[in-house]
Amino acid sequence: MKTPPGAGSLPRGVHAGYALGSLATGAFGTVPGLLLLPYLTDTLGVAAGLAALLVLLPKAWDVLVNPVAGRISDRTRSRWGARRPYLLIGGLALAVLFASIFAAPFGNGPAAVAYVAFAFLATATAFAFFQVPYVAMPAELTDDYAERTRLMTWRIAVLALAILVSGALAPLVVTAGGDGVAGHRWMGLFVAALIALGALGAFFGTRSAPTGTVGGSEPTLRAQLAVAGANRPFRMLLICFVVQSAGVATILAGVNYFAGQILRDDESGPTLLFVCFVGPALLVMPIWTRVGARLGKRTALVVASLILAAGALALVAAPVLPPVAVYLVVAVLGVGYAGQQVFALAMLPDCIAYDTARTGRRQAGVFTGLWTAGETFGLALGPGIYGLVLQLSGYVSSDTGTAAAQSDSARLGVLLGFTIIPALLVAPPVLLLRRYTLTPAVLAAAVTHDRRVDQEVAVGNRHEKGTITP
Repeated sequence: MKTPPGAGSLPRGVHAGYALGSLATGAFGTVPGLLLLPYLTDTLGVAAGLAALLVLLPKAWDVLVNPVAGRISDRTRSRWGARRPYLLIGGLALAVLFASIFAAPFGNGPAAVAYVAFAFLATATAFAFFQVPYVAMPAELTDDYAERTRLMTWRIAVLALAILVSGALAPLVVTAGGDGVAGHRWMGLFVAALIALGALGAFFGTRSAPTGTVGGSEPTLRAQLAVAGANRPFRMLLICFVVQSAGVATILAGVNYFAGQILRDDESGPTLLFVCFVGPALLVMPIWTRVGARLGKRTALVVASLILAAGALALVAAPVLPPVAVYLVVAVLGVGYAGQQVFALAMLPDCIAYDTARTGRRQAGVFTGLWTAGETFGLALGPGIYGLVLQLSGYVSSDTGTAAAQSDSARLGVLLGFTIIPALLVAPPVLLLRRYTLTPAVLAAAVTHDRRVDQEVAVGNRHEKGTITP
C-alpha cells in the first residue's frame, strides 16, 4: 500500500536525496545549451543557422515525448512506486547517451552532423523519462503548501550548484582535453558522470520517502491534456515559464560567444561568467525563501523576473564597461535567475494539488509532462534563437576548434543575443501572472472541500453497506 503524502515536514534526508536529482537535470539543461552550439559552429564547422536547427529540433521532440512519459509514469505500479524506477533507468540511460553526443565517431562533415542530431534526439528522449517522474514527485511527497517551497528550495540550491559545476568546469575540461573533438569527448564523459551521480543519488535518497497515491488518470492522452488545459493557474504559469526559459537559455547559449567576442577572454571568460551567474544563487536562496513567505510566490516571481530582465538590459553597455563591472552585472542576473526558478517550480506543485482537489484524481505526471515538455522546448528555443541571430548578423563558422575572426556586425549580434533578446523574453510574460489566482487561501479552500466530499462519500458508502443483509 502506498504511503499518503505527509501533511508536515519531510526528513532532511529526503530533501537532500530528492535534490540530488538536480545534478542530472542541471547538467543536461546547461551544458548542451552552453557548448553544443559553439561545438557545431567552431569545431564541426556547421553554419550558425543549421546549427540552430540541430540544437532546437531534437529537444522540440520532447514536446511530444514528455506528456507520454508523464502518462506512462502515472500508470506505473512497482515496489519502488510510480516514479522512482525512472530515476534509475532513465537517469543512467541519459548519462550514457549524453557522452555519445560528443563522441564524434565520424569526424567532420555531413555524417558527423547527422550523428550529433540523432544522438541528441536519443538523449532528449531519455531525459524526458527521467525528468517528468522526477518533477512529479513533490506533489506526491507532501500536501503541505510551505513544505513544497522548502523542498523546491533544496532542489534549486542543488540545481544552482549543478549548473555552476557543469557550466563552469565543462569549458575547462574541453580546454584541458586539448580543445576540438578530443576536448569535447572528455567533457562528455565528465558531464555523464555528474548525471549518473545525480540519478543514483535521487533514486537511493528517496527510498524511504512517502510516494503518495497515483490515482486513476484519464483514459487517453487527449483527455489528460484537456484536464491540464482546464486548470487556468497552470496554463498561465506554464506559458510564462516556457517563454522565460527561452530567455534564460539564450543567455546560456551566448556565454562562450560573449566571453570571446565582447570580453575578449576565450579561456577564463566563460568560467567567470558562470561563477558570477550561478554563484549568487547559492547565497541568496534563503533570502528568496523569506521574500516568498512575505510577498507570496506570485509576487516574488514577478520581482525576480524583473531583476533578471533589468540585469540583461544593463549588459548592453558591456563593450564600454570594465570587465569587473560586467561580472557584477552578471551577478545581478544570477540573483534574479535564482528567484525566478525557485518560485516557478514551487508554484507548479500547488497547481497539481489544486487540480487533485478539483477533480479528485492525482495525476501529477500529466502536468509535469507538459511542464517539462514546455521547459525543454524553451531551453532548446533559446540556442535556436541565438544561432539565428548569429546567422543574420554574419557570424563565420570554423572547423578548427577555435572561433574565426568576426566582423563588427557579427559582434553586435553576439551582444544583442545576450542582452536585449533575453530581456524581452523574460519581462513581458509576467503580465500573464495577473490571471494566476492560486493563493494559499484558495488552495486550502479547494483541499478542504475535496476532503469534505471524500468524507461524505465514505459515510454514504457505509450507510449503503449497512442496508445489505448477509
